[in-house]
Amino acid sequence: MRAAVTLLAAALSAHSPAVAQAPGSRAKDAYSRAVALETEGKHAEALVLLWEAAGLAPDDGDIQNRLGEALQRIGALDAAIAAYRQALGARPEFRKAANNLILTLVAVGRGSEAVERARKAVNSSPHDPDAHFTLGLAQSEQDVEGAMGSFRRVLELDPRHALARYNLGLVLKRADRMSEAVAELRRAIEIQPRAEAHYALGVIYWHQGDLNAAAGALRAATAADAGYADAHYTLGAVLNAQGDRKGAAGSLRRALALRPDLAGAHYSLSRVLQASGDADGAKAHLAEAEALRRRAHLEQEARAWTSTGSAKLEAGDVTGAVDHFRRAVGVFEPYAPAHYQLGLALMRLGQRDASRAAFARARALNPSLVPPGDP
Repeated sequence: MRAAVTLLAAALSAHSPAVAQAPGSRAKDAYSRAVALETEGKHAEALVLLWEAAGLAPDDGDIQNRLGEALQRIGALDAAIAAYRQALGARPEFRKAANNLILTLVAVGRGSEAVERARKAVNSSPHDPDAHFTLGLAQSEQDVEGAMGSFRRVLELDPRHALARYNLGLVLKRADRMSEAVAELRRAIEIQPRAEAHYALGVIYWHQGDLNAAAGALRAATAADAGYADAHYTLGAVLNAQGDRKGAAGSLRRALALRPDLAGAHYSLSRVLQASGDADGAKAHLAEAEALRRRAHLEQEARAWTSTGSAKLEAGDVTGAVDHFRRAVGVFEPYAPAHYQLGLALMRLGQRDASRAAFARARALNPSLVPPGDP
């Protein structure tokens, strides 16, 4: 990461004398503008500025952490991990960056390292509920009992920690301890009526066959967050099960207006329209559902190849990494992170033209993926 941002800084300096004269000032300005753009929802433009700021101030923990969050948002998880490590290298006690790193490691399947890091934080601050909470999150995907213990420890230290109760409810649900899960989710809602807690409660009621309670909880979720696409989608499925086709179609259309890529919502709406006599509409949504499912399957496979390629690159097996990135591109050519990582690997091999081409394709697919200087 340090090499990448240093290259970017050099490229920027070559084109702007002002940058060379006052890199610290320029970095702060770029960072401030990036934060403002993110507030406006202009994440692609913000990421470009964060790259610039990171190149100008590679040892600024706040900038590196913000860059990591922006990269994580677009699915460039390995690059995000590198940025978080850079932030912690600059500020070893930077809790937010440490938590971000732990949770991103979990997301890329490196749960053991995530748990190890989280446990060290707990050992350093045994009475800090947030440290135990982060450990619980890290454990959730691989150690259900351990996660329950960590979340319960949080609640011993802070009984009104709503997120700990919510996540404890989710872990209990995963362990098929539904009555306990419902109780924890209700307690979480009493403390803080978050849309996600209402949604989780609605899903449990639905699976238990209590459609009225499910619909009520899901309506509460959409009332708490009108932009919660999954809640609208699930409410549509519940209303359809109740025989309310008009209400179901309305909820499903709302979900798709928010998230056109929800294959399940297209499929559910197809069934509702078919039952309502709209054969053409049903056929169109069924075709879209199948296309999205095929795309999601290929993208998942490409993501897996990219993840293993990134691990090889980090371990120094550059040739092996290139092979995996090319396999990812072969499986699903529009997967931008694979092209970007391929560019990084080819840059290490000194294949300048091929590296430029990979970076160019990555940026064409996602303008936020700014190459780290001119390879």
